Amino acid sequence: MELTCLSQGDGFHYPPCHMLNLSGFRILIDCPLDLLATTIFSPVPCDLGTEASAYPTSEEDAQNPLQKKQKLKERRMTSDDLVCTEPWYKTVKALHLWEVSLIDIVLISNPMGLIGLPFLTQNPRFCAKIYMTEATAKIGQLMMEDLVSMHMEFRRLHGPPEDSSFPWWTKNLDGEDVPAVLKNVVFGENGDDLGSWMRLYSLDDVRSCMKKVQALKFAEEVCYNGTLIIKAISSGLDIGACNWLINGPNGCLSYVSDSIFVSHHAKSFDFHGLKGTDVMIYSGFSCLQTAEMTENDYIPTISAKSDESLAASFLDNQESLEELEKLAFVCSCALESADAGGSTLITITRVGIVLQLLELLSNSLESSSLNVPIFVISSVAEELLAYANTIPEWLCEQRQEKLISGEPSFGHLQFIRDKKIHLFPAIHSPNLIKSWQEPCIVFAPHWSLRLGPSVQLLQRWRGDPKSLLVLEDGISSGLGLLPFRPIAMKILQCSFLSGIRLQKLPSLLSVLQPKIVLVPDVVSQRINLSSMETKSILNYSENRTLSVARIADNADVEIMAELATKLSWKKLRQRENFGIARLKGGDLVMENGKQRLVSGLDQEESPGKARPLRHWGTVAPETLLDALMKMSIIGSIEHRRGENGAEDKSIIYITNPSGGMIETSEMGTTIIADDETVASKIFQAIDGILDGI
Repeated sequence: MELTCLSQGDGFHYPPCHMLNLSGFRILIDCPLDLLATTIFSPVPCDLGTEASAYPTSEEDAQNPLQKKQKLKERRMTSDDLVCTEPWYKTVKALHLWEVSLIDIVLISNPMGLIGLPFLTQNPRFCAKIYMTEATAKIGQLMMEDLVSMHMEFRRLHGPPEDSSFPWWTKNLDGEDVPAVLKNVVFGENGDDLGSWMRLYSLDDVRSCMKKVQALKFAEEVCYNGTLIIKAISSGLDIGACNWLINGPNGCLSYVSDSIFVSHHAKSFDFHGLKGTDVMIYSGFSCLQTAEMTENDYIPTISAKSDESLAASFLDNQESLEELEKLAFVCSCALESADAGGSTLITITRVGIVLQLLELLSNSLESSSLNVPIFVISSVAEELLAYANTIPEWLCEQRQEKLISGEPSFGHLQFIRDKKIHLFPAIHSPNLIKSWQEPCIVFAPHWSLRLGPSVQLLQRWRGDPKSLLVLEDGISSGLGLLPFRPIAMKILQCSFLSGIRLQKLPSLLSVLQPKIVLVPDVVSQRINLSSMETKSILNYSENRTLSVARIADNADVEIMAELATKLSWKKLRQRENFGIARLKGGDLVMENGKQRLVSGLDQEESPGKARPLRHWGTVAPETLLDALMKMSIIGSIEHRRGENGAEDKSIIYITNPSGGMIETSEMGTTIIADDETVASKIFQAIDGILDGI
C-alpha cells in the first residue's frame, strides 16, 4: 500500500487530498479547490492603468536598491495591488502532475471535496469510477452550479475574458515590487503553483461530471472490480459528509477525515463502524486550527481508561452546545444591528450552519417586536433548502424525530410559507427589488467576497457603522476585505468546529484500535502517540509517498462448503489446531472483495505408500541426526553464521555408509548423497519429523 498526501488543505472549505495505491488500484480521495486563493482578484471593475499604477515607475526604479526595498517594505497593500481580471481557480497543485488515465477510483468525502472534480472529468482520458453519498452528490452539484452562475454574472458585468489557456495575468506578478503575500498565493512558497491555476469549468462540465458519479445510499456497500468493498460512514462534519471503509483481499482500511462526534443538524460521527481495521489513515488537519491551541502546545497521551468510558466521552454534547452558543450570538448581534437600523450580511455558506441560522433567526425575530425580512439570495437557494428536508437518514436524531412526528426537519419551510424568509435567485431579480426593505438580514454567497451578491451588498453597506458583516473564519485578514476598505461596518468573524479536537485523537485511536495508523507529521509534532496500543504509527507529509509493506498478517480465503466437506484434513504436529489438505485443480477466484476457493477437479487421491509432496515446518539438525543414526547413517553437524553473527544455516556431513550432505536453513532443506538408497532414507527421516501431505 502507498499513500501520497497531495495537499493537507486549509480548513472546511479546502479539505485534504490524497492518492492511495491499494491492491493494485489507484484511489484519489477528494478533489477540492482552494477558493480562498480567489481573494487575489479584484471583485470590482478596474482598468489596466489602475493595476499598473500600483507598482513603481521608471523614476522610482532608478532609486538606490536599499531605499527602494525599504520603501516597498513600508508600503501597505491597497486594492490596486489586486489582479483586475476574471478570476481563475487554484486546484490541488500536485494533482495535475499525475496521469489522469491511471486513476481507478475517486472517493469524495463531502461537498467541498467535489468542487474541483469537473477539472478532472473533462479530460477525455479520465475513466475512473466515482463514489460519494447521495447527499454529497446533490449538495455538491448545487454548489458547483451556483459557483458557475456567480462566475458568469461576473463575466457579464466586467466583459469577456482574454482567450488564453495560460494565466497571462501572472506575467507582471513575479517582480520584486509585487507584495509577498500576493506572490505567495499565485506562485506558492517554492514557486511551483503556477500550473495549478485553471479557468472555471462550465455548467455542461458540471452535468457531465455528475453523470459519471455513482451515488451511494446511506450505509450502502459497493464492490469495485470484484475486489474492493467500499462503504461510506457518516463523519458528522455536515449533511452527507462521510469517512470511508475499504475491505479488500489484503486487509481492511479506514480513511478518517475531519469529523464531528455530536452534531445538531447532521448525522453524527459513526466511529463504531471503523473499529479494528488493519490500517487507519487519519487526515483531520483541521484539528490543528482549534482556537485553544497555541504554537508551543504539546499534548500528552491519554490516561488509562476503558474503551467504554472513552467512547461515552465522545457523546458528550459540550462541543455541540458551544456551537449552538456561537449561532445564538450571531443571531443576537444581527437583532441588535436591526434594532439600531442597520442591516446584516451573512456570507457563511456551510449548509448546516445556514440551515440552523435561518431557523434561529426566524424564531428570534418572531419573538421580538422587530419587523425585519430575511432574504436568501442564491441561484440554488430554493432547491437546496427544499432538499434539506428530504434526507432524514443524513440528519441528527433530533431532526429525524421531528420528521417522524410530522414536522419538517428544519423550521425554515414554515417561515418561507409565512413570507418571513424570502428566496431569490439573483440580486437583480425583479421580485427582490419589489420586496426590498431595510434594515434586513441577507444570506448571500460567496464567502470569498469576490463573487456573487455579497460583493454588491458589501459595497452598499460598508460605510454604515450600524450594519453588520458576518464572515467565515480567516477571510477578514489579509486580502479578504482589502478592496472594501475603509469599512465602517461591524465585522463578526465566526469560527465553527470543523473536525476532531486534537486532544481527543488519542482516545479515538484507543477505541478504534487499528493495527497500523498513518498520521500527518504536523499532527505527531503536537501530540504524543507513542504509547498507543497499535502495531505501528507511521507519519506522512505533503507531497511525499509513504509505503506500507503489508497491511494484514494473513489473507483470508473462503472455501465453498461443498468442497470443504470433501477434503481430508491432516492435523499438524508442529502447530496445534491447524489442519492441511491437498487439492488437485480447484480455482481461486476474487468475488465481492474476498478470495474464494471453488471446486475445480476432485481432491487428489494419493496411493497409500506414496511419499508426501509438500512438508510443513522447519528441520532441527540435531533431531534429524538422531533419526539418521537410528537408520545406521553416521554424520556430524556444522553450524555456519552469517555476516551479522546470527546462525545462517546448518550442514550435516554424512560419512557412513556413503558420502553425502544435508543443508538446512530458513529457505529450505537440500539433500545431496552419493547413493540413492541413502538419499531415500534421509528423506524418510525428514518425513518422520515434519508434517507432510
